[in-house]
Amino acid sequence: IEFVKGPAGFMLANGEPSGFYNVVTKKPTGITKGEVGLTVGSFNTFRSTLDLDGRLSKDGKVLYRLNVMGSTKDAPRDYEYANRLSVAPVIKVQLTPHSSLTAEYTYQNLQTSPLGSNYAYSSRALGELPVTFTTAEANLDPTNIQDQSLLLTLSHTFNSSWKFTGQLAYLLYEQEGQTLWPTGFSANGDTLLRAVSNWDVLGQTKVGQFFLNGEFTTAGFNHRLLAGLDMGDKDYYHDWSQGGSIGPLTVYAPVYGQVPAGGYPVYDREPSIRERGVYYHNAYVALYLQDELRFLDDRLRVTLAGRYTSVADVDPYSGTGTAAKLTPRIGLSYSLDKNTSVYAVYDRAFVPQLGSDYFGKAFVPITGDNKEVGLKRDWLEGLWTASISGYQITKNNVLASDPDHPYFSIQLGQTQTKGLEFDLRGQVLPGLHMTANYAYTDGKITKNSDATVIGRQIAGTSKHIANAWLNYRLTEGVLSGFGLSAGVQYAAGRTNWYGTYDNSLQHMPDYTRVDGALSYQAERFQVALNVNNLFNTFLYSGAYYTYSNFYFWQAEPLRNTRLTITHRF
Repeated sequence: IEFVKGPAGFMLANGEPSGFYNVVTKKPTGITKGEVGLTVGSFNTFRSTLDLDGRLSKDGKVLYRLNVMGSTKDAPRDYEYANRLSVAPVIKVQLTPHSSLTAEYTYQNLQTSPLGSNYAYSSRALGELPVTFTTAEANLDPTNIQDQSLLLTLSHTFNSSWKFTGQLAYLLYEQEGQTLWPTGFSANGDTLLRAVSNWDVLGQTKVGQFFLNGEFTTAGFNHRLLAGLDMGDKDYYHDWSQGGSIGPLTVYAPVYGQVPAGGYPVYDREPSIRERGVYYHNAYVALYLQDELRFLDDRLRVTLAGRYTSVADVDPYSGTGTAAKLTPRIGLSYSLDKNTSVYAVYDRAFVPQLGSDYFGKAFVPITGDNKEVGLKRDWLEGLWTASISGYQITKNNVLASDPDHPYFSIQLGQTQTKGLEFDLRGQVLPGLHMTANYAYTDGKITKNSDATVIGRQIAGTSKHIANAWLNYRLTEGVLSGFGLSAGVQYAAGRTNWYGTYDNSLQHMPDYTRVDGALSYQAERFQVALNVNNLFNTFLYSGAYYTYSNFYFWQAEPLRNTRLTITHRF
């Protein structure tokens, strides 16, 4: 996964005004090779991986890549588990010297404990129960999830300056399971009234993207052109309409195993989810045009872009709605010298949102803009790289969790986030490398129908975030190949998940987590021992749930380890 921000953050032009993340899959390389991996660790973790890469034809015109992963894992909490299987084959066919077709299929299967079993609850305060607390029982039925996707990519190079890329994708998500969520506490505040409900989902998405990239010169100016057509169609069904109580649990002295097999609700899944589920539909068509103009021997780069998006939504509460908008994007980048560049970005966004709030009011699309300036520099002949940026992101119609109604969202009027980001990475000494970053974020509600919430910090945000990671590897002597790593994550000025509307917004404790690793790397063999949460710190995030008058949170595992052995062939 790569995170894209700065001038490249508006290349796709169809995301929120703050950049995006991109999932990069493993493609065939044409080199016959393979890798197997085995991981064991805390909480009965067992994970195995296989990566095969090679040719299906002697002439190299048909290539393949196959990745397989299987894992089982428990948790710090009893009766919580996740068993996963993933298979991802890729085939690339060189149709002509200038054209190729790539087919990627991904199958993922997950069997896990009921959703919500990783929450803890209290009528008194956040974080007062141990990490091991759970509301689950051993005889609860699992949740089963299947996630499949098929991606076809056709690429054709006309010449050294022009290239066409077409992509078609189909995604299918199927979920059949249940979720744990309490209805409240008893009068004495010690006994949690547990309940479960079904949580079934069917999602089908079809996407098409077609891009034309080219370079040309007019009047002495160099152009890099990107023109595209982007289309999508999504059907989504969900059903959590069935459920019931499963009996109380004393949170300060829990006793499990008191719910008989017949003490759980029986869900009627005879009608298909298309019949019993709540149905949402979203479709969009967009045209995109971007021109990067280069001046002064390519030292000055000006990007002008625009995207016209038309969307149509259907939901059972508000019916059918349509919207359309033209969003411009402007970027400027200048190379002061071969090691230093500055940039400025102005970016507007239009993001459709499915669904409606508890009262049936349809969500309108997110609109907003991003203003960003920054500087990037390489030092010491590329051994060090540093960047600093400042930004202001304004979003209208942002969704937030509804504190009064579980599984629903509310729509804020406007939020504005101002911030600074600093990134530094490089070689401290031969074999010793460092990566560090710091982010200051000032996010507030700036417009809303309820004037009392204006000026409040956005729920679920942190004012200060800092991360650092050191990695040292010996390259000479009898210990050559051994490595030592250590890192720290820090967050301060954290707010709870929500509470903007009910005056329950509060600051969470500062977050500090230290991780470490030992490793050995040879030409075809690698072993690594990772230790997470080295100092066994109790770390959690949560909120106050106004509707039922209790606190709920998620706690991270205490100190845990993971040993991974990898062999390349």
